Amino acid sequence: MKTAEFKKREARRRRNRLIGIWGGVTAVVAVAALLVASFVLAPKPASYSEGGTGAEIEGVETFDNVSDHVETEVDYPQTPPAGGPHNPVWLNCGVYEEVVPSEAAVHSLEHGAVWVTYDADALSDEELSTLRAKLPGTYVILSPFEGLDTPIALSAWNAQLKVDSADDPRIAEFFEEYWKSQNVPEVGAACTGAYDGPGKVS
Repeated sequence: MKTAEFKKREARRRRNRLIGIWGGVTAVVAVAALLVASFVLAPKPASYSEGGTGAEIEGVETFDNVSDHVETEVDYPQTPPAGGPHNPVWLNCGVYEEVVPSEAAVHSLEHGAVWVTYDADALSDEELSTLRAKLPGTYVILSPFEGLDTPIALSAWNAQLKVDSADDPRIAEFFEEYWKSQNVPEVGAACTGAYDGPGKVS
């Protein structure tokens, strides 16, 4: 009798152990599947060619700004700025939810970044998401800007495009032509390792 009870207890223990093992395996597999899915389904940064081919884009204005380092505020001739005197410390590229110092952002333009500014009152959350989906993973700044005369402005060193909608196909054309341009004063200089402005989220 005792032997039969012992065998039953052992069988229960084995069964419970197996249930625990397979439950753990299932949990691990489920977590791994979620991680893979999140990686595969996560939105990827847009991809553009470096430099440009000299393509003409309707609506792009070009300028002849100088490149000087200053430690004071600058009254820029363009709104938003598209080059000119700037702070010796550049703004780290990324996405900002607050207005950033123009003098630092202009230094990033000197390194080949594109600065995408927008009127926070003119864009819905959906439009802002559409705009973010068009950004490359590096050498870009996105930030709100006060006093814009357009919903969205894209600025590179000595070039600027203003558009009314995040769906405008010229946004991608501008990146293709001016992102990491070979015509900036400091080709290949870093867009990280310097100054994080207020409201940086990525």
